[in-house]
Amino acid sequence: MKFTRKARAQWKGSGKEGSGTLTSGSKVLENTPYSFHTRFENGEKGTNPEELIGAAHSGCFAMQLSFLLGEEGFTPNSLDVDATVTFEDGSVTKVLLDLKGDVPEIDASTFEKVANNAKNICPISKLLDTEIELKVSLV
Repeated sequence: MKFTRKARAQWKGSGKEGSGTLTSGSKVLENTPYSFHTRFENGEKGTNPEELIGAAHSGCFAMQLSFLLGEEGFTPNSLDVDATVTFEDGSVTKVLLDLKGDVPEIDASTFEKVANNAKNICPISKLLDTEIELKVSLV
């Protein structure tokens, strides 16, 4: 399977005082604001690249895990994944995926094994050149 997806960024002004907008091809993001303040200071309403990486990574991982669980004969009731992206000294240095799964009839060892496999083969995991830590728990 091959496909492409598009997104667009528009920036106006200097790095610190300027601002921009992000629009995704699907229009889920449409002229969504981002700026120095939303990225480095947790200020004003808007997004930032690290938050979007976290959303992409947690979504990709959860979907990949669902497919792998299905191959093992399990259907999750829910897979809740929080992604914490650490930015330090000009680089993304770590992503922590915190998984809480409700999967009937699976044991913790099998769940952890399948989750680790999903972490390793998720396309966004493979894209990122950083440490990826996975915390796994069944609920």
